[in-house]
Amino acid sequence: MINLTTSIPKEDDGVRKTGNKGPYEAFFKRLIDIIISALFIILFFWLYLIIAIIVRINLGSPVLFTQDRPGKNGKLFKLYKFRSMTDARDENGELLSNRERLTTFGKILRSTSLDELPEFFNILKGDMSFVGPRPLLTSYLEQYNSFEMRRHEARPGLTGLSQVSGRRDLPWKERFEKDVEYVENITFLGDLKIVWITIKKVFKREGTAHFQGIGWISNYFNGHPRAGEDMQEKK
Repeated sequence: MINLTTSIPKEDDGVRKTGNKGPYEAFFKRLIDIIISALFIILFFWLYLIIAIIVRINLGSPVLFTQDRPGKNGKLFKLYKFRSMTDARDENGELLSNRERLTTFGKILRSTSLDELPEFFNILKGDMSFVGPRPLLTSYLEQYNSFEMRRHEARPGLTGLSQVSGRRDLPWKERFEKDVEYVENITFLGDLKIVWITIKKVFKREGTAHFQGIGWISNYFNGHPRAGEDMQEKK
């Protein structure tokens, strides 16, 4: 059993078989995603405009950062975020490091998670869901073993079980285990709990990070089994 502070309500005591979806996962989860994302975009369109104008003034164009990310079943989609870094380059025309290009304004966007508001359009389109494993870089796809690849059995989320279980402080191995735990136990109450904890963390600015530990995940992947090689699932 997982600690109650991070666990999600389970459908049963066993592992949910792939394809054996309950009515919430099969239908209502997507319906809720569409309704809430559409309402949010309509009601807070003014906020999108204000942030877009401030980003344009402070960081220039384009206002949005877009990048290919793997979605459900590994299908690629364009992830949308508000831009948080400049295009500053060195004397050789090479982009400076992320840390050097991240401005004070960009740090505020990230620490408040306002940079992620455009992902509501990803949710409305069906690329993402409000809750699910976070979409990571496409370059990691070839690094996953068969167990870790299971995180792509569900749509990626704006937030997820691993985020409310420690966010930046959770080791990558445990993050992937939480991702798989989530796809095996998708329930309405579980999603509701994850969203509620996420909201509290955002307002308290707990676990926010300006960078996502790319070096750490690279170290994790070095020497670990690749796709097709078995990894013992935690029971």
